Amino acid sequence: MRVVSGRSLLQDDAVDVDGNDDTTPLSSSPAPRQFGDIVVLNNALTEGPDAGSARVGTAQGFGVRVSEGGLVTDLSMHLVMEAGEHRGSSVAIKGRIDVGVGVRESVVVGGTGRFRLARGYVASSSYDYSLAAGGVVEIHVYLQH
Repeated sequence: MRVVSGRSLLQDDAVDVDGNDDTTPLSSSPAPRQFGDIVVLNNALTEGPDAGSARVGTAQGFGVRVSEGGLVTDLSMHLVMEAGEHRGSSVAIKGRIDVGVGVRESVVVGGTGRFRLARGYVASSSYDYSLAAGGVVEIHVYLQH
């Protein structure tokens, strides 16, 4: 399975924190990544990197920057499938992501639905990505289930 994950689906939305109508827009100028930062993911998964690519699911999870300079992240993520024969199934991933490496490997720790008892690995690489702004990541999932 090959999917692509991009910038957060919520990036351009406003945040209403107290139920009143005084929303505060999210910052458009990201701060540099640093040790201890927590990044929460809610990114579209598409068949390819192009804007018109069909959406197949959502990547949801979080990462904690675990190195000085924020180049290495401890990642916990679920690939939730929302289309096709795998609709309603998900794959759980755990990994150490070093953005300085061309291809990063993570482990598949399980799954739900059609991916119940799944095991395998994930190879991810930057398609169009910057540490400051994020971007598009190509994800190849290799499963036994």
